[in-house]
Amino acid sequence: MKQVLLAVFLCGVQWAQAAQVVRRDVFSPAMGRIIATILVVPETKTGAGFNTVYVLHGYSGNPQRTLDQDVPALKERADREQTIFVMPDGSFSSWYINSPVRKNSQYETFVGVELVKYVDTHFSTRKAATHRGLLGWSMGGYGTMLIGTQHPETFGILGSVCGALDFRTFGKDYQVNDMLGEDTLTWRPYVMVNRIAWFENNPQKLILDCGTEDPFIGMNRAFHQLLTSRGIPHEYIERQGKHDTAYWAAAMEVQLDYFKHFFEQ
Repeated sequence: MKQVLLAVFLCGVQWAQAAQVVRRDVFSPAMGRIIATILVVPETKTGAGFNTVYVLHGYSGNPQRTLDQDVPALKERADREQTIFVMPDGSFSSWYINSPVRKNSQYETFVGVELVKYVDTHFSTRKAATHRGLLGWSMGGYGTMLIGTQHPETFGILGSVCGALDFRTFGKDYQVNDMLGEDTLTWRPYVMVNRIAWFENNPQKLILDCGTEDPFIGMNRAFHQLLTSRGIPHEYIERQGKHDTAYWAAAMEVQLDYFKHFFEQ
């Protein structure tokens, strides 16, 4: 009996550790440079191909930190959920914007078009929005809402955790001015409450999450209330927590459960 239990345990360990961490340098024609990207690719394959979830890190983050600290469960989930997790390096403070002042920082095009094309070309993926999602936290939560709504034909589900959805009050402290210029009036079209038209008649599944002690809770509540007042379907979650790794690591797990359910439908 002990031998049987040991065999079952070892089988589970092998399954959990089977996903491969793949590092690729992906060239961006829009930016004229290479973007380092980490993918977690399932070892085993069942069915017609893999779902894909693009994961956008926060301000000052990077893909390796995402894998090691922010969402360490990705390696365990990849095989179990037959999903490739794609983590591009969003730079220290790109804000995932197509910058009008920095031509070498065109992340909306890179993530929304170029990277998806690269992944679909080089890996076995299910090439439909119903099997592709975009997820991020803080700066990455903002990037998810920005990029995702520009490409509804590409991403079927969008998830923002403690998203920096309105950077007008803190932007110059986090280098938004480097991407959009010094005149804060030109930032207005990039703030989520001013982009509500992109969410109307939008078939994408939307999930927003924020901790009650997070300094971004006010902007997330305001956006949730605006979505609700416009009758735009979405999921909104508030739980006790701060703007820190402990919160978004747990929240990302919850959102990935939503993603899994969405793909299964």
